[in-house]
Amino acid sequence: MAALEPQTWSRRGVLLGAGALAACGPAQRTAGKAGAAGGHVNVYTARHYDADKQIYALFKERTGIEVRALASNGDQLIERLRAEGEATEADLVVTVDAGVLWRLTEAGLLQGVTSPTLEAAAPARFHDPQGRWWAFSKRYRVIVYKKGAVDPAELASMDALTTPRFARQICARTSSNTYNLSMLAARIERDGRAKALAWARAVRGNFARDPQGSDTDQIKAVAAGECQAAIVNHYYFLRLKASGDAAERAIADEVGVVFPDQAGAGAHVNISGAGVSTYAKRKAAAVQLLEFFFTPEAQRAFQELNEEFPVRPDAELIPTLAEFGRFREEQVAFDALGRNQPEAAKVFEEAGWK
Repeated sequence: MAALEPQTWSRRGVLLGAGALAACGPAQRTAGKAGAAGGHVNVYTARHYDADKQIYALFKERTGIEVRALASNGDQLIERLRAEGEATEADLVVTVDAGVLWRLTEAGLLQGVTSPTLEAAAPARFHDPQGRWWAFSKRYRVIVYKKGAVDPAELASMDALTTPRFARQICARTSSNTYNLSMLAARIERDGRAKALAWARAVRGNFARDPQGSDTDQIKAVAAGECQAAIVNHYYFLRLKASGDAAERAIADEVGVVFPDQAGAGAHVNISGAGVSTYAKRKAAAVQLLEFFFTPEAQRAFQELNEEFPVRPDAELIPTLAEFGRFREEQVAFDALGRNQPEAAKVFEEAGWK
């Protein structure tokens, strides 16, 4: 088994940690002392973000508990946990995408946990009823468009991408992309298979090119005029906008962002979340780390360092997220994103969306 490595601070994380510690209240400092005995907690994670490393380091600073993380993608983590069974060293499992969280629970790889801290911080919709997973951040599937070529009012709905107005003007990722699968899975749950197929087939008919590349590549293609619109996660636009590379900031300046379906279902939302491994050997520390993800400073770190929206309803948005304004989000149950993903893959294939 590969060794689990402790996470380390970056310079940006040192600054975040100092600020967060200064801002925490007496109750939080007391909670930190409870874990001062030290030790470690093992995390299997499908997230590869500096934000998480900063939060793990801050957790150690506050509690004395070292976080040892093993990173892989969601499918690989599921297979590893299955193979390891009771011998696993995983205490907390962290991943992106509601579909992955659903598969983890269906495979019996997460155990139910709860606490007053978790119940108070995460609305019921953002955790499994049995406490097997808890979502700590949100990401939205939005439409980016070419400024000057498109009036954002023309993209008020995802359905607009199916119209003759955007013939040969849509860029997209492949249908195997997890975020596309979850988006279509939600549409299947909301509208039924037939309507979902009609939507996917019509969008496919408007492609400017075959599906390819990442979300960032779709934004670059729109900025370059290869197409006029594309579906991406919101934070890819913000990363380009805040980039230290002037060329990337210039790309962001060429595009606008629409949170679609505000008069209908609401913008599609996906989540990042975590759950305690069924065979966790350090369960108390795993729950403590899970609770830490919902502290005000961690919720802010997910925003500042990864441009994700917080789950806590009382969390104040950082300016770059607040600039998007108020919007409605889709209310499809997150387990449907997992249950319907196999069907979503079949629908995409039938639609010719490669």
